[in-house]
Amino acid sequence: MTYVGRKSLRLITFTMICVLASLCSADEEFHINVKQLAGAKLRALPAIVAKFETSGERALPILRAMLEGALYYRKSDKRIVAAYRTETGDFRLDDLLEGIDLEVASKREIKKIVVNNRLRGQIRKIIARITLTSGDRFVRELAVDNMLNDLNKENLLLLRAARKKEKDDDILSKLNMAIAIDDLKHNESTQLRLDAIDIIDSSLQPIVVNTLNSLLVIDAEGMPIEKDEEVRERAMKAKESIELKISFYEVLQRIFYGLSLGSILLLIATGLAITFGVMGVINMAHGELIMLGAYTAYVVQLLLPNGIEYSILIAIPAAFAVSGLCGILIERYVIRYLRGRPLETLLATFGISLILQQTVRTIFSPLNRQVVSPTWLSGSLEINPVFALTYNRLYILAFAVLVLLCLQLVLKKTKLGLQVRAVSQNREMARAMGVRTERVDALTFGLGAGVAGVAGVALSQLTNVGPNLGQAYIVDSFMVVVFGGVGNLWGTMVGGFTLGVANKFLEPITGPVLANIFVLIFIILFIQKRPSGLFPQTGRAAE
Repeated sequence: MTYVGRKSLRLITFTMICVLASLCSADEEFHINVKQLAGAKLRALPAIVAKFETSGERALPILRAMLEGALYYRKSDKRIVAAYRTETGDFRLDDLLEGIDLEVASKREIKKIVVNNRLRGQIRKIIARITLTSGDRFVRELAVDNMLNDLNKENLLLLRAARKKEKDDDILSKLNMAIAIDDLKHNESTQLRLDAIDIIDSSLQPIVVNTLNSLLVIDAEGMPIEKDEEVRERAMKAKESIELKISFYEVLQRIFYGLSLGSILLLIATGLAITFGVMGVINMAHGELIMLGAYTAYVVQLLLPNGIEYSILIAIPAAFAVSGLCGILIERYVIRYLRGRPLETLLATFGISLILQQTVRTIFSPLNRQVVSPTWLSGSLEINPVFALTYNRLYILAFAVLVLLCLQLVLKKTKLGLQVRAVSQNREMARAMGVRTERVDALTFGLGAGVAGVAGVALSQLTNVGPNLGQAYIVDSFMVVVFGGVGNLWGTMVGGFTLGVANKFLEPITGPVLANIFVLIFIILFIQKRPSGLFPQTGRAAE
């Protein structure tokens, strides 16, 4: 190795040693500052807290716990902890330095680090400065969003400083918007205020709408508060443009909620379409089969308390099996003996629904139960401040379409599907050709009941699980089947989505009860004109 090479190697080694030494020194200094909090007087805390700013993001848990009033120290060893009161009155302790949970402690064992309003203000400023310069894009954006709701002089100074260093276009646009709002409110230059309106014109943030509205207020004497006519006219145009965009996204939001409701109706009505369309049975216990599927999801989570993230994936086949088996038992021991007597079948299944409800009340009590949603079903996809798609509804919508496609494959591509179609078209001819119609009836009813159980799992992610869960949807599901065309799965999908969207557009005008009444009246009038629904069955045995 040459002399130059050895010299370079020594320089690199020396640099690395210096970096490691500085890191160790900074880490040691941070731990010393944290330990100083234990037992410190209130007048000494501002000086200690000020030192945390040099520690960057690792100081945020300490600062946030202090801001929430949850920062304590343990009397036995002066350990700094975050303490949260439990239902028993004790405190759950979290070590904020090591990120571990500690044993539960009583109130006597810990002491609170008291903060006042002045110290809280200092902590908020430090947190703002740390988060605005964070290396994590999400943290920086969250800091800007929080400051948008509190555009005071200090925050604006921080935002103006952050704008000079920010490279992310989305965050930069929010910074520009915040500064433009300040210019519009407080700057005296007409041109600068007009430029500020141009900047915020495309934003849908509530603070933008409120700012523009404040420029258009009329005082008690009928005079506009904003005296600059050019600014006022531009603000009016910007407000109208933003309101038009908001109206558009509100329509999209209603369509999404309508499709979400339609997907639930589709899941529920699909099982009903199979049994009602193929067997001609009006199953009044269909809602209770949905309820059984929802309770299956609840039981699966009770058995897997540490497996919430994948419990729904286990609950889907389990609910299909439980409700499907129950459906087969109902068909074999009740419906089979009442074939050709629709009114008696209706009464019998209504009695079964009451029995199932009472059974569930006896086992689980009449109280509603909650099925916990996994994290991947929680939250929402935010398109903009006025339009967001919740993940649970998105997944249910996709799941409903997937279930429909799977059923179509079963009915079109399998031997069971061929036999089901043969029995539905001409039962006597199918029996003459060797099809075991009684077995097909049992499997068909079990398939429809299983799909109802799967619908119950989906419903458990949107509402509480209770004995009357299915009763709220049974009438709507019958309407979907009749409207779409009895026995036609594609008609069921179109009918479900149509009624769901129509309901969500009527609700803001008429209210939920009248919306359901108007939908029912529409279906009654529609059936008068088209008794077979949107997509009637075709063929020699269609009637």
